[in-house]
Amino acid sequence: MNGENNSHKSLSLPSLTALRCFEVAARTENFSRAADELHLTHGAISRAVRLLEEDLGIPLFERRQRRVFLTRAGQRLYRSVKEGLGGIRQTAQALRQSARPQSLVISCEPTLLMRWLIPRWPAFQVLHPELDVHLMAEGGPLSFDSGIDLAIRRNDFQWPEDLHSQPLFEELTGPVCQPGKVEHFFEPGTDGLRLRSLTPRLHTRTRPHAWQEWLAKAGQAWDEEAPGQSFDHFYFSLQAAVAGLGVAIGPYRQVSDDIAAGLLAAPLGFCRDGSHYHLLAPQKPEPGSPHEILANWLTSLES
Repeated sequence: MNGENNSHKSLSLPSLTALRCFEVAARTENFSRAADELHLTHGAISRAVRLLEEDLGIPLFERRQRRVFLTRAGQRLYRSVKEGLGGIRQTAQALRQSARPQSLVISCEPTLLMRWLIPRWPAFQVLHPELDVHLMAEGGPLSFDSGIDLAIRRNDFQWPEDLHSQPLFEELTGPVCQPGKVEHFFEPGTDGLRLRSLTPRLHTRTRPHAWQEWLAKAGQAWDEEAPGQSFDHFYFSLQAAVAGLGVAIGPYRQVSDDIAAGLLAAPLGFCRDGSHYHLLAPQKPEPGSPHEILANWLTSLES
């Protein structure tokens, strides 16, 4: 009887949930990143991998301090799981598109969605009333298994290499403030305007190093004595700048409409910060597909 049970177990598939956790952990070689991508806890990923190792009877990862590395057996399993899940993902995507061929769900970073994409969205709807596109506010690591078809992300994190990535535009940033506060926050310098030493800097927890990065790109020194105020989200820091509370680092596309409307001013202009926004998808768009139509429209906004 025990022999029959063991034989049955040897022919059974491992837990599909454990295999999914293993695939992401193996790809990222980091349990925390896997947890973020799958919206689970670090402990849940660790338990899933441990149960898989116990089921197979062999270690899949070599654990060193805070990092993990695939063993030879882990590499072998990863190749097989990656191929299997990739085939399932492509088939599921094709079936979804055949069931709703003119429908898309696009995920976009919240502040970019609110301040850049939505104001331009009526123009897309006029051009393509036949397409049913749902906009979702979401940033950071993503999973196309969660029901989204496309995603707009800035390349400030590592996404899977097998995704199709289409560059949209480079990020430009610069200090912005209420137009009526320019003389209060800036003063004449040898090469034009410069920040006054006591100008309040507005920070955001979602881009905690925005000020340091801009100062480095602009060739200016960090002022340790400058007062500051921090906000939970980028959108709040920009609204605080509109209200005259200080100067924020504003990405060009997220402040250009407010500048045109006279709500914000950018006295020092904008400079490249080295990052880019990309349109991400599970695979390359088919000619004439809703994916290609949307991608072409997005790139036309920058032409």
